[in-house]
Amino acid sequence: MVTAFNIVYNTVINFTVELKTVARLIVLSARPRQPGSIVEIGKMMVGKPVKRATVRTPKSRRIPVSRPREPAAVMIAKRIEEDIVLGRRQPRERLVEQDLCDLFQTHRGDVRLALFELEKKGLVGRIPNRGALVRGLTPREVREIYAVREELEVMAVRIIPLPVGAQDIERLEELQRQHTAAIAAGDLLTVFYSNLSFHQVLFGLCGNACLIETIDLLAQKVYGIRSYANAFPDSLDRARRDHLDMIKALRGSRREQLVALTRRHLQPSPEAYIKDYERRFGKADLPLAL
Repeated sequence: MVTAFNIVYNTVINFTVELKTVARLIVLSARPRQPGSIVEIGKMMVGKPVKRATVRTPKSRRIPVSRPREPAAVMIAKRIEEDIVLGRRQPRERLVEQDLCDLFQTHRGDVRLALFELEKKGLVGRIPNRGALVRGLTPREVREIYAVREELEVMAVRIIPLPVGAQDIERLEELQRQHTAAIAAGDLLTVFYSNLSFHQVLFGLCGNACLIETIDLLAQKVYGIRSYANAFPDSLDRARRDHLDMIKALRGSRREQLVALTRRHLQPSPEAYIKDYERRFGKADLPLAL
């Protein structure tokens, strides 16, 4: 009887203590607390010391972020643009959607988006019932575009604040080293991109965002005629020397020399393109601008 009584007694006491502990925890959990604060759990058994537990905000795991893949349409547009720049695709050459799908292992939706982007840049045109073609400029169009380019680019170098900072000079020198190395290696694609970057940095020094954007837009329209001058080593070497002379003019704050170099630098590409156009189609401008 004594043993049974003790069992019942201990069970009742423990049960009562457990209820009190649960009630106290509910009250404590309802109170606002800061991360890392101490919560008293209470006496779990009669005669035991008070236990304390620390509630801490768990640290969030750092999840590695992978670079998003370039959309297929963007990649296709870039590849076609590079082919046009390098002369792999000639003016008025048809761009057949199914052929491009097979080449890039994709569907027509991506190809059409790519052609649409190239059309906005002025590199591709469309003719009803014929589809997309590499845009071919007439000599008159080339002269008009380059006349405007010359005035805008001269305007940009006229408003560059002089003297130019050493950091900007160093940036141009680094880009020109890349351009020179690409010419020596015969890497015409890097020649194109390093030349493009050189002029973007140069005209960017003027600080006029609207002027810079317009210069870029007009330059895009004539990407397709760059290959005609770049096919001749003398033209590439002349461009290299022009860049070096531009850097020297900037370092010496010789604005008029920089203006003269800017005008001269634009001449080889349109001259080479018009000469080839007239050889193929005659001197009269053909009405079809594509």
